[in-house]
Formats: sequence, C-alpha cells, structure tokens
Amino acid sequence: MEQNNKDPRFKIAHKEAWIGIGLVIFNFLWWFGFSYGLGSQPVEKYEYIWGLPAWFFYSCVVGFVVMVILVWLVVKFVFKEVSFDLKDEGGE
Repeated sequence: MEQNNKDPRFKIAHKEAWIGIGLVIFNFLWWFGFSYGLGSQPVEKYEYIWGLPAWFFYSCVVGFVVMVILVWLVVKFVFKEVSFDLKDEGGE
C-alpha cells in the first residue's frame, strides 16, 4: 500500500477518476433537468422537435452530443498518457 502512494500514476488515476465521476454527475443532471423540467407538463402542451418531444430531444439527443464533445475534450486536453510498464528499481 505504501508503494502505491509513492507512484505518481496513482495520483493521476485518482484525479482522472474524479473527473469521470464529475462527467457522469453532469450527464445525470442534464438528463434529469430536461426530462423532468420540460417533461412534467401535460402531454397536450409538449413541443416537438424532429418528431420527438422537446424534453426527450434535449435530454437524450442533445445531451448525448454534449457528452461526446465533453468526453472528447477531457480526453484530448486533460487526461495524460500514463505508462503501465512497471519500472524495476533494482536496475534490471
């Protein structure tokens, strides 16, 4: 356990895991906000975009596109390449 704390890869992995959790929470809040915000009206009052209820279009279709872009940006500009090779400190 002590060895893991010295390895900088674990610090990077923990940071990237928290970023991933943040993206999941953002995705849920986006979906929930549009689904239950716009979707809580009576069906007769729904607006439609491309034949889909607006709440569904924004929560699922636009939400998917937003998440793909966010994940791509995070992977491209925030995440770091980390070697999985174990470095032997014995000189081998």
